[in-house]
Amino acid sequence: MCSSDLGMEVEDLGHHISRRFNEDLERVRNSVLAMGGLVEEQLDRAIKALSEGDSALGLQVAEDDQKVNRMEVSIDEECSRILATRAPTAGDLRLVIAIIKTITDLERIGDEAEKIGVLAARLASVERPATSYRELRNLARHVKQMVHNALDSFARLDPKGALDVVKADDAVDEEYDSIYRQGITFMMEDPRTITRMMDLTWMARALERIGDHAKNICEYVIFMVHGKDVRHIGIANIEAEIQQGTRRVEGRS
Repeated sequence: MCSSDLGMEVEDLGHHISRRFNEDLERVRNSVLAMGGLVEEQLDRAIKALSEGDSALGLQVAEDDQKVNRMEVSIDEECSRILATRAPTAGDLRLVIAIIKTITDLERIGDEAEKIGVLAARLASVERPATSYRELRNLARHVKQMVHNALDSFARLDPKGALDVVKADDAVDEEYDSIYRQGITFMMEDPRTITRMMDLTWMARALERIGDHAKNICEYVIFMVHGKDVRHIGIANIEAEIQQGTRRVEGRS
């Protein structure tokens, strides 16, 4: 996405954004998207390490987590500078607050990807099941799509796209519950599978948490655009807030 597109999107956020520091906001938004891209790469490599039984690749994911951590610190410092020197209000302030929250969730996605990489490296040394972790790979595919769509919604300031990600989290939770129950059954039937199934269960849990963080990012997008905190209010109420916000915007145009 080019800088001019980002500038238009930032201005579209509301009438309160000052042209005086659009450049600062564009730069920090670009940094968030770059951080998100790195986190997506981390997650891709972690899942590939599991699917291919690649121990070295799994350990590399863990090593690369430091890059994500450094990006979080850098963006947080830039946001602190903007708050101190620009004293943003209204839409500007919502944007900066949402960015600070978003990079926290991105960093935690990186942490969960690191866990998956370490567990994938460990699983590479044991016998693979006939299903080759099919259920876990399906869960991973859905979670990866959630993260990608969350970042796309952030880039486009798209509350409707963000709502779709929030809705998708329920399906991810159901998939995780299914894998968890299946793991318990396998361990009861064959105690020799306990170690492997525990590792798989922890990986599924890490993926489920990544889905939660993607959902959080989308709630921040809705907050940026409509100025409403939609955490913990339910899908129907989030839809109502988006519809009301859209009507307000159309009424001003």
